Amino acid sequence: MPDSYRPDEVEARWQARWAERGTNQPDLDHPARPFYNLMMFPYPSAEGLHVGNMFAFTGSDVYGRFKRLQGYDVFEPIGYDAFGIHSENYAIKVGLHPADLIPRNIANFRRQLERIGGMFDWRHALSTTDPDYYKWTQWIFVQLLKAGKAYKKKAGVNWCPTCKTVLANEQVEGGLCERCKTPVEQRFLEQWFFRITEYADRLLRNLDTLDWSDTTRTAQRNWLGRSEGGELVFEVPAIGESITVFTTRPDTVFGATFMVLAPEHPLVAKLTAPEQRAEVEAYVTAAAGRDLVSRKVGEREKTGVFIGAHAVNPATGRPVPVWIADYVLMEYGTGAIMAVPGHDERDFEFATKFGLDIVRVLAGEGESAGASLEHAVVEADGFRMVNSGRFDGMPAEEAKRAITEWLAGQGRGRPVVQFRLHDWCISRQRYWGPPIPVIYCDACGAVPVPEQDLPVLLPAIEDFRPDDSGLSPLARHEEWYFAPCPTCGKRGRRETDVSDTFLDSAWYYLRYPSTEFHDRPFDPARTRTWCPVTAYIGGNEHAVLHLLYSRFLAMVLHDLGHLDFEEPFTRFRAHGLIVKDGAKMSKSRGNVVIPDDYIAQWGADTFRMYLMFLGPLQEGGDFRDAGINGPRRFLDRVWVLVREAEDGGGEIRRDLVTRWHATKKKCAEDIEGLHYNTAIAAMMELVNHMREAGCRDRQMVADLIVMLAPFAPHFSEECWERLGHAGSVFEARWPAWDDALAVSDQVELPVQVNGKTRSRVHVPRNATEQAAVAAAQADPAVRRFTAGKEVRKVIYVANRLVNLVIG
Repeated sequence: MPDSYRPDEVEARWQARWAERGTNQPDLDHPARPFYNLMMFPYPSAEGLHVGNMFAFTGSDVYGRFKRLQGYDVFEPIGYDAFGIHSENYAIKVGLHPADLIPRNIANFRRQLERIGGMFDWRHALSTTDPDYYKWTQWIFVQLLKAGKAYKKKAGVNWCPTCKTVLANEQVEGGLCERCKTPVEQRFLEQWFFRITEYADRLLRNLDTLDWSDTTRTAQRNWLGRSEGGELVFEVPAIGESITVFTTRPDTVFGATFMVLAPEHPLVAKLTAPEQRAEVEAYVTAAAGRDLVSRKVGEREKTGVFIGAHAVNPATGRPVPVWIADYVLMEYGTGAIMAVPGHDERDFEFATKFGLDIVRVLAGEGESAGASLEHAVVEADGFRMVNSGRFDGMPAEEAKRAITEWLAGQGRGRPVVQFRLHDWCISRQRYWGPPIPVIYCDACGAVPVPEQDLPVLLPAIEDFRPDDSGLSPLARHEEWYFAPCPTCGKRGRRETDVSDTFLDSAWYYLRYPSTEFHDRPFDPARTRTWCPVTAYIGGNEHAVLHLLYSRFLAMVLHDLGHLDFEEPFTRFRAHGLIVKDGAKMSKSRGNVVIPDDYIAQWGADTFRMYLMFLGPLQEGGDFRDAGINGPRRFLDRVWVLVREAEDGGGEIRRDLVTRWHATKKKCAEDIEGLHYNTAIAAMMELVNHMREAGCRDRQMVADLIVMLAPFAPHFSEECWERLGHAGSVFEARWPAWDDALAVSDQVELPVQVNGKTRSRVHVPRNATEQAAVAAAQADPAVRRFTAGKEVRKVIYVANRLVNLVIG
């Protein structure tokens, strides 16, 4: 064995051997113990894999390799989420076509991914831009359309005039596009939607059954936003119409002194009085130019217009004026609210500005019904009803249900459960994505492309830049745009929108095991064998939408008979972030780290260990160049141990045997809990103790190499071979430990004098009080506080502490 560890030689050799031997290729059809280890596939940017990606991929890879050492057949695939606006915008910026740019980026990403030593099964790598992949993305759309789960409607959307596409609310920050910082507008466009709201209750209910990070489940619950309340009906007798509102606070309906409609509400035109029409129409036009996100933010000054109509409060029977204001959104609730300024902060601001009535209907202990309100009282707990007719004196929480039932009995309301979740808009007016497989026919309407005609190929067009029309660039490509109707054969028009990249990523885990099948999206037998995914590690930035959409699609495909399960990911853990110089890595801060140079200098295994040593995987850590030499020195020491390992090297000290077994146990438990940093620290301590004791026992060294293998796979393969083993280290099993031997015969006992810790002594485990006191009093540090003084009392907790109380 060479005297020194040369990572460039070792890593190149073992990567070649893994490829030659198919080391990372499990039998997908007949695995004894299948374990599907999934990591979130990357967007292949032109910059290449950055250190944050490597942290995430290595963290997942460590867990997969550990499971393999526990005897599982681990399938660990990788792919590329390569469609979407990021790729298209970058291609426009550098003057390349995305069809030319993306293959280059993917080739670079693959080079980097191979270099870091992941346990990837490259037979099943995929890209969402491959027609063999997006054929089945389109197939999924067709299944949902046939099942009535996909529909098209005109909807208000956020529109970026620079990116020239629709933005999700999450992509708008402070009224600006998160990508280009352009002020966002609102447009009304025909969009395709999936009926995810039909699954809201199921999506929420199932969260209780999932082994997921608590932060992720909480984020999904908040996004789903279940709320109980009532739908109340405000009649407009002058025109024979009614306005329905949803409220979570039916207890406050007696304080509703006006109503507010969204400017887009369909009744606005009908309700507007002639003398108010010009002002109302001007306001509606102005509101249409504002993005949806800034309209939701309640910090800016309230604006609105009285439309000249009145509705009847169903509780009081009194007329209340109807206004429009842009802080009410058509997409939330019913697009109308009952305004209760006494008990809602936004309504209070609005009423104060426009001189509208403010009525108190809740009072706290000692408050009278006529007490003035200087601000809105929004709490219900601990308050009683006032100025509310028959409900006066009733606790507010109790009144919520009582008032709803009372109004329901008169046909003016009903109890309702509502969700914050909205249907999933999948339409994008861009070029770089899978075309939505629909043909419009004047005679037959919207007709799905027959499954045998899929994929609808994305045409290679040079003029792929978007424009302000709100239409995809595909609409300008007549040879592609016009197509025969699948039903009647007459000339039809293709749908020119492409689908959201979240649709690409919502089902990729199903395709991985079945990439070689061209006649089905996912093979039923393979899918039953490997799915649902056993373990999924990914970023918290995808804790809501990606995971939610994947869950929804799995439920739909299950209901349609395509899947045997409805939850795609059995176990999910969110990894933390790598920061540099105390800040999150970003191009704007100039602190993004590309791992290539570090790997060239230190080797992939050293860099893997450094990243995993930064902190618990679920918390992340702070990247500092100075820390990398620590893991390298550790590997050098292990290299020497392997080189000097010998059989029958004499009796091993009892304390070292204890450390050996304790390390095997601790590393297994820590890796299972994703506390990789403490597992590495335990191995480092074991090596230090072995060196101090002059121990070169071959079995102890071999166990150390197996424990090290998930973190430093190339290094461990080389060492395993040098120890005389013919096969891969990953054919070995995690070393067993003896719980009895993992516990030391000695314990370190804190010694307190009058409650203050003065020293620590080593005593036999379960030592008697007499023996513990004797050891404490023999300690020089303790004697400085007890010399010449009487010990009046001893407090002894076996194996925990001894406290000497002196006078």
